[in-house]
Amino acid sequence: MAGLSAGAVLIAAVVLVAPVGALPIDTALGVPLAAAPATTAPPTTTARRTTVPRPVLAPPTTAPTTTPAPTTTVEPTPEPEPTTAAPRRAAGGPAAQVVELTNAERADAGCDPLVTDPRLAAAAQGHAEDMSAGGYFDHVSRDGRRFDDRIGAQGYPSPGGENIARGQETAAEVVQGWMDSPGHRRNIENCDFTAIGVGFADDGNYWVQNFGF
Repeated sequence: MAGLSAGAVLIAAVVLVAPVGALPIDTALGVPLAAAPATTAPPTTTARRTTVPRPVLAPPTTAPTTTPAPTTTVEPTPEPEPTTAAPRRAAGGPAAQVVELTNAERADAGCDPLVTDPRLAAAAQGHAEDMSAGGYFDHVSRDGRRFDDRIGAQGYPSPGGENIARGQETAAEVVQGWMDSPGHRRNIENCDFTAIGVGFADDGNYWVQNFGF
């Protein structure tokens, strides 16, 4: 998933099964052609066509208590069906808005609201900024750490899961994208989670949502 072009919209999630302790560009090499007859027509050139990246979701990956599950390939998702329902709105900055909208979705599912934890928020913000700086999109950092490693490094003892996204311009858009994906929705509607931390990097619009038990 590294090296995706700017403007692509991506989403991914990862979750622990049980709480811890509780729980190419390939550049064609120009090879000179042999001298051609004088009557040979000059070569024609083919115009390059550029396309605008379409929104895509990276499916969630799970992290069992024994061995990590494999990461699956990012797949495109269809455009959402038009709806007449008014979109949810939230106040505050992007991270605070994601928390508020996430808790609204949890309330609809009968779950208690998540409490913002600064350690989860620090892990989420650090990963969002690292993906933005490195131009990659993955649950695994450039240094090889997984989401639970990053959360544990901030001193949080029971990491639960992670949703990531790229390209969405608003909190409402990214939360709706996660809710439209069954795997990411399961993270949001997991009533066993009790805490949350959200990170956002506006250079590329990288979003990270970390959950804890």
